[in-house]
Amino acid sequence: MVQIAESLSKPEAQKLVLLSQQLPSIKQSGKAINATLAAIEHLGYIQIDTISVVQRAHHHTLWSRNSCYQNTHLDQLIVDKKVFEYWSHAAAYLPMRDFRFSMVRKHAMATGKQNHWYERDQKLMNEILKRISIEGPLMAKDFEHTGKKKMDWSSKPAKRALENLYMQGDLMIPYRNNFHKVYDLTERVLPEGLDVSVPTEEEYIRHLITRYLQVNGLGQASEISYLRKNTRPLANKYLQEMFLGGELIKLKVGENHYFALSDSLDLLTKPLVRAKAKILSPFDNFIIQRKRLKALFDFDYQIECYVPAAKRQYGYFSLPILWNGMLVARMDCKVDRKKSILHINHLALEANLKKLDLFALALVSELKAFMTFNDCKDIEIHKTTPGNIISIVNDNFNLD
Repeated sequence: MVQIAESLSKPEAQKLVLLSQQLPSIKQSGKAINATLAAIEHLGYIQIDTISVVQRAHHHTLWSRNSCYQNTHLDQLIVDKKVFEYWSHAAAYLPMRDFRFSMVRKHAMATGKQNHWYERDQKLMNEILKRISIEGPLMAKDFEHTGKKKMDWSSKPAKRALENLYMQGDLMIPYRNNFHKVYDLTERVLPEGLDVSVPTEEEYIRHLITRYLQVNGLGQASEISYLRKNTRPLANKYLQEMFLGGELIKLKVGENHYFALSDSLDLLTKPLVRAKAKILSPFDNFIIQRKRLKALFDFDYQIECYVPAAKRQYGYFSLPILWNGMLVARMDCKVDRKKSILHINHLALEANLKKLDLFALALVSELKAFMTFNDCKDIEIHKTTPGNIISIVNDNFNLD
C-alpha cells in the first residue's frame, strides 16, 4: 500500500523546526554547565569559528540555548571528558557519548579511503608522535625550528603533520591555549571504558539520520548528508528503509518533501515562545544550511564577511534575528572590547515584519542580554533599515 505524505503548512513546519532546535531558549534549571552539556548532546555538534567581532560562534550558539552559559563551560567540559573536538560537517565540539561515530572519518583517513587536504609526511608524523608520547601535550609552535636539530621542525610541515594525525585519530585536543590547539595522544585524552569501535555503515548512517531529525524536526537526504562526502546515496537508501519499517514518516511542505521521526508531530502540541527575540550566530545549527532556511523560513541569508566590502548589502558579520517564530531581521555588529561598546553598524528588518513596537520591545530586551554576553556596557546604533526603527529602539532602551 502506498503511503501518502502528510501535509504541513509552512507555519507548522517552522514551529516543528524551532521546537526541535530548542529555540527560543527557555529558562534552564539546575547547574548552568549541565544545561550547556545537554544542549551539546541534543544538537550533536557545535561549530567552531575563529571570527571574533562578537563572541565566537561556538559560544554564541550555546548562549542561544542556555541564557546562563559561560565561556568557561566548553573548556571545563573538555577537561571533564564530556566533550571533544573533531569534525562534523566542519570543525566542531562534539558530545563524548557520540565519539565512536567520529571513528568512521578517522578510519577512512588512516586507511587512505579519504584524503586530508594536507599531504602526508609519514616520517614527520612518526617523529611528532614520538615527541608527544615522551614530552606530553604540545602545540604547533613547539615544533618550530630554533637551532640545530636532527629534525627540521619548521612550523608549516609540522602543523600539517599534526592535523593529519589529529584527523586520522592518533591525536586529540585536550585543551586550547589562547584558542591555539594543544595536541596529545588519543589514549591519554579519552575517558576509560569508552566504546571506540568503528560503526558499521548502517549504524553510522542511521545515527546521522536519527540525530539530524531529532534536532531539526524534518529533513531531506541532501540536508542530512550536508558536507559529508559520499553519504547522500546512503542517506537516501536508509531513509527509505526506515520509512518502510515505520521508523519515519513523510511530510510535504508546499512542494517540498521531507522525512521526520514517527513521533515528531507530537511536538506541535507544545507551545512555541513567540514574544522573545533571539539574536543568532551565522554558524548556528539552525542557520547553517542556507538553502533549507530559504525554503522553510523564506529567509534569504548570506554571511558577507567573505564578500568584497563594496558588494555587501547588510554588513561584514550580519546576525539573523528570530522573533514570533520567524526570521524577521539581521544585524551587523561589532564589539569594541577596549571601550566595552556594542556597535550596531546596520540593523535591517525584513519587508514582511509587522508590529514594529512589539518587535522593538523584544529586541531591546535581547540586546541588553547580548551586551552582557559580550561584556559591553554601552550600545551605539549607526544605521537601520527602515530608518524609523532607530528611534523606536532608542526610545525603548530608555525604558527600564
